Amino acid sequence: MRLRPWQSFGLIVLIALISTWIAFPGTALDLGGYKQDHPIRLGLDLQGGLQVTLQADPPEGVSVDSGTLEGTRDTLARRVNALGVSEPLVQTRGDDQIVVELPGVEDPEEAIAVLQETALLEIIATFGSPLPAGTRVNTSLGGVSEGGATPEATPASGPPEPEPPTDPNVYQTIISGSDLKNAYVTTGQTGQVLVAFELTNDAAETFFEFTSQNIGQPMSIVIDKTVISSPVINAPISTSGVIEGVNPQEAETLALQLRAGALAVPMEVVSSRTIGPSLGQTSIDRSLVAGIAGLAAVCLFMILFYRLPGIISVIALLIYTAVTFALFRLIPVTLTLAGIAGFILSIGMAVDANVLIFARLKEELRVGHKLRRAVDAGFDHAWPSIRDSNISTMITCLILYWFGQFTGATIIAGFALTLFVGVVVSMFTAIVVSRALLRLLVDSHLVPNMWWLGLERHELNSPEPPATAENAPEAGA
Repeated sequence: MRLRPWQSFGLIVLIALISTWIAFPGTALDLGGYKQDHPIRLGLDLQGGLQVTLQADPPEGVSVDSGTLEGTRDTLARRVNALGVSEPLVQTRGDDQIVVELPGVEDPEEAIAVLQETALLEIIATFGSPLPAGTRVNTSLGGVSEGGATPEATPASGPPEPEPPTDPNVYQTIISGSDLKNAYVTTGQTGQVLVAFELTNDAAETFFEFTSQNIGQPMSIVIDKTVISSPVINAPISTSGVIEGVNPQEAETLALQLRAGALAVPMEVVSSRTIGPSLGQTSIDRSLVAGIAGLAAVCLFMILFYRLPGIISVIALLIYTAVTFALFRLIPVTLTLAGIAGFILSIGMAVDANVLIFARLKEELRVGHKLRRAVDAGFDHAWPSIRDSNISTMITCLILYWFGQFTGATIIAGFALTLFVGVVVSMFTAIVVSRALLRLLVDSHLVPNMWWLGLERHELNSPEPPATAENAPEAGA
Protein backbone atom coordinates (compact mmCIF):
# COMPACT_ATOMS: atom_id res chain seq x y z
CA MET A 1 0.00 0.00 0.00
CA ARG A 2 1.36 3.39 -1.01
CA LEU A 3 1.64 5.90 1.82
CA ARG A 4 0.11 9.35 1.57
CA PRO A 5 2.57 12.29 1.61
CA TRP A 6 1.68 13.29 5.18
CA GLN A 7 2.06 9.67 6.34
CA SER A 8 5.49 9.47 4.75
CA PHE A 9 6.35 12.78 6.38
CA GLY A 10 5.34 11.48 9.81
CA LEU A 11 7.45 8.34 9.35
CA ILE A 12 10.44 10.43 8.28
CA VAL A 13 10.07 12.70 11.32
CA LEU A 14 9.95 9.62 13.59
CA ILE A 15 13.11 8.16 12.01
CA ALA A 16 14.87 11.53 12.28
CA LEU A 17 13.98 11.93 15.97
CA ILE A 18 15.08 8.40 16.92
CA SER A 19 18.32 8.72 14.93
CA THR A 20 19.10 12.13 16.43
CA TRP A 21 18.55 10.75 19.94
CA ILE A 22 20.86 7.80 19.30
CA ALA A 23 23.54 9.95 17.66
CA PHE A 24 23.31 12.76 20.24
CA PRO A 25 26.83 12.98 21.77
CA GLY A 26 25.75 13.74 25.35
CA THR A 27 24.11 11.51 27.92
CA ALA A 28 21.49 13.95 29.25
CA LEU A 29 18.81 12.22 27.19
CA ASP A 30 20.08 8.71 27.84
CA LEU A 31 17.43 6.22 28.92
CA GLY A 32 18.32 3.09 30.85
CA GLY A 33 22.03 3.36 30.09
CA TYR A 34 21.48 2.66 26.40
CA LYS A 35 24.13 5.06 25.16
CA GLN A 36 26.71 3.81 27.63
CA ASP A 37 26.25 0.37 26.05
CA HIS A 38 26.66 1.85 22.54
CA PRO A 39 29.41 4.47 22.84
CA ILE A 40 31.06 6.26 19.94
CA ARG A 41 34.25 4.30 19.29
CA LEU A 42 37.41 6.16 18.31
CA GLY A 43 40.49 4.73 16.67
CA LEU A 44 44.11 4.98 17.78
CA ASP A 45 44.68 8.24 15.88
CA LEU A 46 41.78 9.93 17.68
CA GLN A 47 41.90 8.50 21.22
CA GLY A 48 45.35 7.00 21.65
CA GLY A 49 46.21 3.51 22.88
CA LEU A 50 49.00 0.96 22.89
CA GLN A 51 51.58 0.28 20.17
CA VAL A 52 53.66 -2.89 20.46
CA THR A 53 56.48 -4.05 18.19
CA LEU A 54 57.13 -7.81 18.30
CA GLN A 55 60.17 -9.53 16.81
CA ALA A 56 60.45 -13.19 15.91
CA ASP A 57 62.72 -15.15 18.26
CA PRO A 58 62.98 -18.63 16.71
CA PRO A 59 65.00 -21.47 18.24
CA GLU A 60 68.57 -21.96 17.04
CA GLY A 61 68.72 -23.39 13.56
CA VAL A 62 65.13 -22.43 12.69
CA SER A 63 64.52 -19.74 10.06
CA VAL A 64 61.48 -17.47 9.74
CA ASP A 65 60.08 -17.15 6.23
CA SER A 66 57.31 -14.83 5.00
CA GLY A 67 54.66 -17.54 5.33
CA THR A 68 55.52 -18.16 9.00
CA LEU A 69 55.43 -14.43 9.75
CA GLU A 70 52.08 -14.02 7.99
CA GLY A 71 50.63 -16.96 9.92
CA THR A 72 51.85 -15.44 13.18
CA ARG A 73 50.28 -12.13 12.25
CA ASP A 74 46.93 -13.83 11.57
CA THR A 75 47.08 -15.58 14.96
CA LEU A 76 47.84 -12.30 16.72
CA ALA A 77 44.96 -10.64 14.88
CA ARG A 78 42.56 -13.34 16.15
CA ARG A 79 43.82 -12.82 19.70
CA VAL A 80 43.39 -9.05 19.43
CA ASN A 81 39.84 -9.45 18.10
CA ALA A 82 39.03 -11.77 21.01
CA LEU A 83 40.22 -9.04 23.39
CA GLY A 84 37.38 -6.86 22.12
CA VAL A 85 39.67 -4.05 20.91
CA SER A 86 38.01 -1.85 18.30
CA GLU A 87 39.78 -1.10 15.01
CA PRO A 88 43.13 -2.80 15.85
CA LEU A 89 46.03 -2.69 13.41
CA VAL A 90 48.21 -5.81 13.03
CA GLN A 91 50.77 -5.69 10.25
CA THR A 92 54.18 -7.10 9.40
CA ARG A 93 57.30 -4.95 9.23
CA GLY A 94 60.39 -6.17 7.46
CA ASP A 95 61.33 -9.84 7.58
CA ASP A 96 60.84 -10.60 11.26
CA GLN A 97 58.71 -7.93 12.98
CA ILE A 98 54.99 -7.40 13.60
CA VAL A 99 53.49 -4.08 14.72
CA VAL A 100 50.27 -4.15 16.76
CA GLU A 101 48.25 -1.02 17.52
CA LEU A 102 45.44 -1.31 20.10
CA PRO A 103 43.19 1.75 20.54
CA GLY A 104 41.86 2.47 24.01
CA VAL A 105 43.51 -0.48 25.80
CA GLU A 106 42.95 -0.20 29.57
CA ASP A 107 45.50 -2.80 30.71
CA PRO A 108 48.64 -2.68 28.51
CA GLU A 109 50.47 -5.39 30.50
CA GLU A 110 47.65 -7.90 30.05
CA ALA A 111 47.41 -7.13 26.32
CA ILE A 112 51.15 -7.64 25.86
CA ALA A 113 51.01 -10.93 27.77
CA VAL A 114 48.19 -12.23 25.57
CA LEU A 115 50.10 -11.24 22.43
CA GLN A 116 53.43 -12.70 23.45
CA GLU A 117 52.51 -16.03 25.03
CA THR A 118 52.35 -19.09 22.80
CA ALA A 119 49.72 -21.24 24.61
CA LEU A 120 50.56 -24.44 22.73
CA LEU A 121 48.26 -27.23 23.94
CA GLU A 122 49.43 -30.83 23.72
CA ILE A 123 48.03 -34.08 25.11
CA ILE A 124 50.87 -36.56 25.44
CA ALA A 125 51.19 -40.27 26.11
CA THR A 126 53.11 -40.94 29.35
CA PHE A 127 53.23 -44.77 29.09
CA GLY A 128 51.82 -45.48 32.53
CA SER A 129 53.83 -42.89 34.45
CA PRO A 130 51.76 -39.85 35.51
CA LEU A 131 53.75 -36.61 35.39
CA PRO A 132 53.43 -34.12 38.27
CA ALA A 133 51.93 -30.74 37.47
CA GLY A 134 54.62 -28.19 36.62
CA THR A 135 56.97 -30.68 34.99
CA ARG A 136 58.79 -29.37 31.92
CA VAL A 137 58.83 -31.90 29.08
CA ASN A 138 60.09 -32.51 25.59
CA THR A 139 57.52 -33.71 23.08
CA SER A 140 57.50 -34.98 19.53
CA LEU A 141 56.44 -31.48 18.44
CA GLY A 142 59.70 -30.09 19.78
CA GLY A 143 60.57 -28.09 22.89
CA VAL A 144 63.15 -27.87 25.61
CA SER A 145 62.86 -29.33 29.08
CA GLU A 146 65.17 -28.44 31.89
CA GLY A 147 68.53 -29.82 30.94
CA GLY A 148 67.19 -31.34 27.75
CA ALA A 149 67.86 -30.75 24.07
CA THR A 150 65.55 -29.63 21.31
CA PRO A 151 64.40 -32.60 19.21
CA GLU A 152 63.09 -32.26 15.71
CA ALA A 153 59.32 -32.10 15.36
CA THR A 154 58.03 -35.48 14.25
CA PRO A 155 54.23 -35.39 14.55
CA ALA A 156 52.52 -38.63 13.75
CA SER A 157 50.42 -38.93 10.63
CA GLY A 158 47.17 -40.77 11.31
CA PRO A 159 46.12 -42.49 14.54
CA PRO A 160 49.14 -42.84 16.81
CA GLU A 161 50.36 -46.13 18.17
CA PRO A 162 52.46 -44.92 21.07
CA GLU A 163 55.45 -46.99 22.03
CA PRO A 164 58.05 -46.12 24.64
CA PRO A 165 60.60 -43.93 22.83
CA THR A 166 64.31 -44.62 22.80
CA ASP A 167 64.78 -41.27 24.57
CA PRO A 168 62.67 -41.41 27.75
CA ASN A 169 62.70 -37.61 27.94
CA VAL A 170 60.68 -37.24 24.70
CA TYR A 171 56.93 -37.84 24.87
CA GLN A 172 54.69 -38.43 21.87
CA THR A 173 52.03 -35.80 21.17
CA ILE A 174 48.61 -37.34 20.53
CA ILE A 175 46.75 -34.10 19.70
CA SER A 176 47.82 -30.45 19.71
CA GLY A 177 46.29 -26.99 19.67
CA SER A 178 45.95 -27.08 15.89
CA ASP A 179 43.39 -29.87 16.34
CA LEU A 180 41.06 -27.67 18.40
CA LYS A 181 37.76 -26.40 17.05
CA ASN A 182 36.81 -24.34 20.12
CA ALA A 183 37.84 -23.63 23.70
CA TYR A 184 35.90 -21.97 26.50
CA VAL A 185 35.73 -21.59 30.29
CA THR A 186 33.28 -23.73 32.26
CA THR A 187 32.83 -25.05 35.80
CA GLY A 188 32.90 -28.61 37.12
CA GLN A 189 30.49 -30.34 39.46
CA THR A 190 32.38 -29.10 42.51
CA GLY A 191 32.58 -25.54 41.21
CA GLN A 192 36.19 -25.67 40.04
CA VAL A 193 37.15 -23.65 36.97
CA LEU A 194 37.81 -25.74 33.85
CA VAL A 195 38.83 -24.95 30.30
CA ALA A 196 36.80 -27.13 27.95
CA PHE A 197 37.87 -27.82 24.39
CA GLU A 198 36.31 -29.34 21.29
CA LEU A 199 38.23 -31.27 18.63
CA THR A 200 37.97 -31.32 14.88
CA ASN A 201 36.60 -34.46 13.22
CA ASP A 202 39.98 -35.96 12.28
CA ALA A 203 41.49 -35.24 15.69
CA ALA A 204 38.40 -36.65 17.44
CA GLU A 205 38.88 -39.94 15.59
CA THR A 206 42.56 -40.05 16.53
CA PHE A 207 41.88 -39.21 20.18
CA PHE A 208 39.07 -41.78 20.41
CA GLU A 209 41.33 -44.56 19.15
CA PHE A 210 44.13 -43.58 21.55
CA THR A 211 41.89 -43.38 24.63
CA SER A 212 40.13 -46.63 23.71
CA GLN A 213 43.46 -48.47 23.69
CA ASN A 214 44.71 -46.91 26.95
CA ILE A 215 41.80 -47.12 29.40
CA GLY A 216 43.10 -47.00 32.97
CA GLN A 217 46.35 -45.37 31.87
CA PRO A 218 47.33 -41.74 32.57
CA MET A 219 47.89 -39.08 29.96
CA SER A 220 49.23 -35.56 30.50
CA ILE A 221 47.81 -32.22 29.37
CA VAL A 222 50.66 -29.88 28.52
CA ILE A 223 50.58 -26.12 27.91
CA ASP A 224 53.77 -24.61 26.48
CA LYS A 225 55.78 -27.72 27.44
CA THR A 226 54.59 -27.52 31.08
CA VAL A 227 52.36 -30.27 32.50
CA ILE A 228 49.04 -28.90 33.78
CA SER A 229 47.48 -32.17 34.88
CA SER A 230 47.74 -35.93 34.33
CA PRO A 231 44.24 -37.44 34.38
CA VAL A 232 43.56 -41.17 34.10
CA ILE A 233 41.61 -42.34 31.06
CA ASN A 234 38.38 -43.85 32.41
CA ALA A 235 36.50 -44.19 29.10
CA PRO A 236 37.05 -43.47 25.40
CA ILE A 237 37.04 -39.74 24.57
CA SER A 238 36.27 -38.39 21.13
CA THR A 239 34.97 -34.89 20.44
CA SER A 240 35.69 -32.90 23.61
CA GLY A 241 37.59 -32.75 26.88
CA VAL A 242 38.47 -30.46 29.77
CA ILE A 243 41.66 -29.04 31.25
CA GLU A 244 41.79 -29.13 35.04
CA GLY A 245 44.17 -27.40 37.43
CA VAL A 246 43.90 -24.02 35.70
CA ASN A 247 44.31 -20.80 37.69
CA PRO A 248 40.84 -19.18 37.69
CA GLN A 249 42.37 -15.76 36.95
CA GLU A 250 44.15 -17.17 33.89
CA ALA A 251 41.33 -19.37 32.55
CA GLU A 252 39.82 -16.79 30.18
CA THR A 253 43.24 -15.86 28.80
CA LEU A 254 44.12 -19.53 28.25
CA ALA A 255 40.82 -20.23 26.47
CA LEU A 256 41.34 -17.15 24.28
CA GLN A 257 44.85 -18.25 23.31
CA LEU A 258 43.72 -21.80 22.56
CA ARG A 259 40.92 -20.51 20.32
CA ALA A 260 43.29 -18.18 18.47
CA GLY A 261 45.94 -20.86 18.09
CA ALA A 262 49.57 -21.10 19.05
CA LEU A 263 52.07 -18.72 17.52
CA ALA A 264 53.98 -20.21 14.63
CA VAL A 265 57.18 -18.75 16.08
CA PRO A 266 57.96 -17.26 19.52
CA MET A 267 57.72 -13.46 19.57
CA GLU A 268 59.74 -11.06 21.72
CA VAL A 269 58.55 -7.56 22.61
CA VAL A 270 61.20 -5.11 21.39
CA SER A 271 59.22 -1.93 22.07
CA SER A 272 55.97 -1.02 23.77
CA ARG A 273 54.59 2.46 24.30
CA THR A 274 51.33 4.05 25.26
CA ILE A 275 50.57 6.86 22.84
CA GLY A 276 48.10 9.73 22.83
CA PRO A 277 45.94 10.87 19.92
CA SER A 278 48.19 11.48 16.94
CA LEU A 279 46.18 14.53 15.95
CA GLY A 280 45.61 16.08 19.35
CA GLN A 281 42.35 17.58 20.54
CA THR A 282 43.13 20.92 18.87
CA SER A 283 43.52 19.31 15.47
CA ILE A 284 40.34 17.30 15.97
CA ASP A 285 38.42 20.47 16.81
CA ARG A 286 39.81 22.20 13.74
CA SER A 287 38.83 19.25 11.56
CA LEU A 288 35.31 19.44 12.98
CA VAL A 289 35.09 23.16 12.20
CA ALA A 290 36.37 22.53 8.67
CA GLY A 291 33.79 19.80 8.15
CA ILE A 292 30.94 22.04 9.35
CA ALA A 293 32.17 24.86 7.11
CA GLY A 294 32.29 22.56 4.09
CA LEU A 295 28.81 21.19 4.82
CA ALA A 296 27.47 24.73 5.19
CA ALA A 297 29.00 25.72 1.83
CA VAL A 298 27.33 22.74 0.12
CA CYS A 299 23.98 23.59 1.72
CA LEU A 300 24.29 27.25 0.65
CA PHE A 301 25.03 26.24 -2.94
CA MET A 302 22.02 23.91 -3.07
CA ILE A 303 19.68 26.58 -1.69
CA LEU A 304 20.92 29.34 -4.00
CA PHE A 305 20.84 27.20 -7.15
CA TYR A 306 17.76 25.03 -6.55
CA ARG A 307 15.87 27.19 -4.00
CA LEU A 308 12.98 25.19 -2.45
CA PRO A 309 14.30 21.81 -3.66
CA GLY A 310 17.67 22.90 -2.31
CA ILE A 311 16.12 23.49 1.12
CA ILE A 312 14.59 20.02 0.94
CA SER A 313 18.00 18.55 0.09
CA VAL A 314 19.50 20.29 3.13
CA ILE A 315 16.82 18.78 5.37
CA ALA A 316 17.45 15.36 3.81
CA LEU A 317 21.18 15.85 4.36
CA LEU A 318 20.67 16.59 8.06
CA ILE A 319 18.50 13.47 8.40
CA TYR A 320 21.20 11.54 6.54
CA THR A 321 23.82 12.71 9.04
CA ALA A 322 21.69 11.70 12.05
CA VAL A 323 20.82 8.25 10.62
CA THR A 324 24.43 7.54 9.63
CA PHE A 325 25.89 8.44 13.02
CA ALA A 326 23.16 6.39 14.71
CA LEU A 327 24.20 3.38 12.63
CA PHE A 328 27.85 4.04 13.50
CA ARG A 329 26.90 3.55 17.14
CA LEU A 330 24.67 0.54 16.60
CA ILE A 331 26.91 -1.53 14.27
CA PRO A 332 29.35 -0.34 15.86
CA VAL A 333 31.85 1.50 13.66
CA THR A 334 35.19 2.73 14.98
CA LEU A 335 35.87 6.27 13.79
CA THR A 336 39.38 6.95 12.56
CA LEU A 337 40.59 9.65 10.21
CA ALA A 338 40.15 7.22 7.33
CA GLY A 339 36.62 6.40 8.50
CA ILE A 340 35.71 10.08 8.77
CA ALA A 341 37.04 10.55 5.24
CA GLY A 342 34.71 7.81 4.02
CA PHE A 343 31.77 9.46 5.78
CA ILE A 344 32.52 12.87 4.25
CA LEU A 345 32.86 11.28 0.82
CA SER A 346 29.41 9.70 1.23
CA ILE A 347 27.98 13.17 2.03
CA GLY A 348 29.17 14.34 -1.38
CA MET A 349 27.48 11.34 -2.99
CA ALA A 350 24.24 12.13 -1.13
CA VAL A 351 24.27 15.66 -2.53
CA ASP A 352 25.14 14.33 -5.97
CA ALA A 353 21.98 12.20 -5.98
CA ASN A 354 19.86 15.25 -5.17
CA VAL A 355 21.56 17.21 -7.94
CA LEU A 356 20.63 14.52 -10.47
CA ILE A 357 17.01 14.48 -9.27
CA PHE A 358 16.52 18.24 -9.20
CA ALA A 359 18.25 18.76 -12.55
CA ARG A 360 15.86 16.26 -14.10
CA LEU A 361 12.93 17.96 -12.38
CA LYS A 362 13.89 21.30 -13.97
CA GLU A 363 14.10 19.66 -17.40
CA GLU A 364 10.58 18.25 -16.99
CA LEU A 365 9.26 21.67 -15.98
CA ARG A 366 10.99 23.43 -18.89
CA VAL A 367 8.99 21.42 -21.42
CA GLY A 368 5.74 22.39 -19.63
CA HIS A 369 4.84 19.22 -17.71
CA LYS A 370 2.61 19.61 -14.71
CA LEU A 371 4.38 19.94 -11.39
CA ARG A 372 3.26 16.61 -9.91
CA ARG A 373 4.17 14.77 -13.11
CA ALA A 374 7.51 16.58 -13.26
CA VAL A 375 8.32 15.56 -9.69
CA ASP A 376 7.54 11.88 -10.34
CA ALA A 377 9.37 11.89 -13.67
CA GLY A 378 12.41 13.59 -12.14
CA PHE A 379 12.80 10.87 -9.52
CA ASP A 380 11.93 8.00 -11.88
CA HIS A 381 14.39 9.07 -14.58
CA ALA A 382 17.22 9.90 -12.17
CA TRP A 383 16.88 6.66 -10.18
CA PRO A 384 18.71 4.33 -12.64
CA SER A 385 21.78 6.58 -12.65
CA ILE A 386 21.76 6.90 -8.86
CA ARG A 387 21.25 3.16 -8.40
CA ASP A 388 24.03 2.09 -10.76
CA SER A 389 26.61 4.56 -9.47
CA ASN A 390 25.90 3.73 -5.83
CA ILE A 391 25.91 -0.04 -6.40
CA SER A 392 29.29 0.22 -8.14
CA THR A 393 30.59 2.21 -5.17
CA MET A 394 29.25 -0.38 -2.72
CA ILE A 395 30.95 -3.19 -4.66
CA THR A 396 34.22 -1.26 -4.43
CA CYS A 397 33.65 -0.83 -0.69
CA LEU A 398 33.18 -4.59 -0.25
CA ILE A 399 36.42 -5.27 -2.14
CA LEU A 400 38.30 -2.71 -0.01
CA TYR A 401 36.82 -4.16 3.19
CA TRP A 402 37.85 -7.70 2.22
CA PHE A 403 41.31 -6.48 1.24
CA GLY A 404 41.71 -4.64 4.56
CA GLN A 405 40.63 -7.69 6.57
CA PHE A 406 42.80 -10.05 4.50
CA THR A 407 45.98 -7.96 4.80
CA GLY A 408 45.39 -6.75 8.35
CA ALA A 409 45.15 -3.11 7.18
CA THR A 410 42.09 -2.33 9.27
CA ILE A 411 42.36 1.39 8.42
CA ILE A 412 41.32 0.50 4.87
CA ALA A 413 38.51 -1.68 6.22
CA GLY A 414 37.28 1.20 8.41
CA PHE A 415 37.21 3.57 5.44
CA ALA A 416 35.30 1.03 3.34
CA LEU A 417 32.77 0.35 6.11
CA THR A 418 31.92 4.01 6.76
CA LEU A 419 31.66 4.72 3.04
CA PHE A 420 29.40 1.69 2.50
CA VAL A 421 27.05 2.70 5.32
CA GLY A 422 27.00 6.28 4.09
CA VAL A 423 26.16 5.29 0.52
CA VAL A 424 23.28 3.06 1.63
CA VAL A 425 21.80 5.80 3.82
CA SER A 426 22.32 8.43 1.11
CA MET A 427 20.22 6.37 -1.30
CA PHE A 428 17.44 6.25 1.30
CA THR A 429 17.49 9.99 2.01
CA ALA A 430 17.81 11.02 -1.64
CA ILE A 431 15.02 8.81 -2.97
CA VAL A 432 12.65 8.38 -0.02
CA VAL A 433 13.09 11.49 2.13
CA SER A 434 13.55 14.06 -0.64
CA ARG A 435 10.69 12.60 -2.67
CA ALA A 436 8.26 12.53 0.27
CA LEU A 437 9.08 16.10 1.28
CA LEU A 438 8.78 17.40 -2.28
CA ARG A 439 5.42 15.67 -2.78
CA LEU A 440 4.18 17.14 0.49
CA LEU A 441 5.29 20.57 -0.69
CA VAL A 442 3.44 20.18 -3.99
CA ASP A 443 0.22 18.99 -2.34
CA SER A 444 0.35 21.87 0.14
CA HIS A 445 0.31 24.46 -2.73
CA LEU A 446 3.19 26.34 -1.11
CA VAL A 447 5.06 26.96 -4.38
CA PRO A 448 3.97 30.42 -5.62
CA ASN A 449 5.77 30.21 -8.99
CA MET A 450 8.47 28.37 -10.91
CA TRP A 451 11.22 30.67 -9.64
CA TRP A 452 11.05 28.83 -6.30
CA LEU A 453 11.87 25.62 -8.17
CA GLY A 454 15.04 27.10 -9.69
CA LEU A 455 13.57 28.18 -13.03
CA GLU A 456 13.47 31.64 -14.59
CA ARG A 457 10.55 32.81 -16.75
CA HIS A 458 12.56 32.71 -19.99
CA GLU A 459 13.34 28.99 -19.41
CA LEU A 460 9.69 27.96 -19.79
CA ASN A 461 8.05 27.05 -23.10
CA SER A 462 4.83 28.86 -22.14
CA PRO A 463 3.69 31.80 -20.00
CA GLU A 464 4.25 30.95 -16.34
CA PRO A 465 1.09 30.01 -14.43
CA PRO A 466 0.91 29.45 -10.66
CA ALA A 467 3.00 26.37 -9.82
CA THR A 468 0.35 23.96 -8.53
CA ALA A 469 -0.08 20.29 -9.16
CA GLU A 470 -3.44 20.76 -10.85
CA ASN A 471 -3.05 23.66 -13.28
CA ALA A 472 0.60 23.75 -14.27
CA PRO A 473 0.31 23.62 -18.12
CA GLU A 474 1.62 20.96 -20.39
CA ALA A 475 4.04 21.88 -23.20
CA GLY A 476 2.42 23.95 -25.93
CA ALA A 477 -0.61 24.96 -23.80
